[in-house]
Amino acid sequence: MSNWAVRAAMTPISGRIRAYFAPVNRVTGAVTVFDPGKYGWFLLDSPPSPWIGLGWIDNLRRISGTRTDAIRSGVHGEEVTQFRGAADGRVEFDFREWGKLQMALACGSEHMNVLAPIANATAQPSGGAAAAGVAVAPGSTASEIVVGAGAVDGFAVGDVVAVDVDYQQQTGYVGSGIAAAYVSDPTDVNRDANYVRRVTFNVGRVAEKTTTSLLLAQTLPGGAPLMGASAQKVIAFVDREGGSFLQEWSGLFVAEEASGGRVCFHYPRLSPIMTQTAGWEREEMVGIGGQLSAMALHAAFLALPYTDANDGQIAVCYRSYFPASMAAVY
Repeated sequence: MSNWAVRAAMTPISGRIRAYFAPVNRVTGAVTVFDPGKYGWFLLDSPPSPWIGLGWIDNLRRISGTRTDAIRSGVHGEEVTQFRGAADGRVEFDFREWGKLQMALACGSEHMNVLAPIANATAQPSGGAAAAGVAVAPGSTASEIVVGAGAVDGFAVGDVVAVDVDYQQQTGYVGSGIAAAYVSDPTDVNRDANYVRRVTFNVGRVAEKTTTSLLLAQTLPGGAPLMGASAQKVIAFVDREGGSFLQEWSGLFVAEEASGGRVCFHYPRLSPIMTQTAGWEREEMVGIGGQLSAMALHAAFLALPYTDANDGQIAVCYRSYFPASMAAVY
């Protein structure tokens, strides 16, 4: 192999960048760690659990605001050594695919499931009073929701369902498996028994039915239903500009390798921000051809600090590079 051929493989060439997100435990603060030694060459269509693939993104901008300063000494105040200030990182991009999680991340606040309403429900921008849920039976999993004979007839193949527990006037984070909202006072949510299902990320589409179960096209992101959970039909998703809750997720961005190796950017903690180039819910029209355009969701995040267990250092992002086979190391 010629020396030129070896060095040519050192240039990562990528056709597009894929985004993956995983929940941060809002109670304990535990993040989802991407260990490049364990997962570096994972199949891009099958990310390691609990990472969720959110499709490909455009216009990725990684911004470092971490500054260095110097200690000065002597008569003329010469710089004798440097030190690093507080870590500051930001990331922006455009989702090219739409879904519940993509919308929630681009919005940054509570993201709502519009539940099927009761007859004559008073109109509300985020959905009015909802029809009663169907109790979920024991034996249900993250991909099979057992509702029993008869009750299964209330759902059709293709329906989207939210599966979670009743709201029982608790305060704090709500949502099974993934914190979807924070309740300070039960009166804020009108003591609505359906409130958890209004915001939960435990949502899936019915792909098949048995005589007693709903079989989902994708597993529920928050895991198997908890005891006492119910299922309700979802008509649409809605978010809003405003709200006090701030999402927090672990993020992973992978430059899909065409040749020359793979590059990954891992942010242990991302929280949404408003930037000079984007507001909370900015969409961008991307021309396809003629009069057709695709609508892209713009997302912007502040990278929050994470303590590396190997040496106690504070970091906001990890950049990994997996060289192509037989590429030179430097």
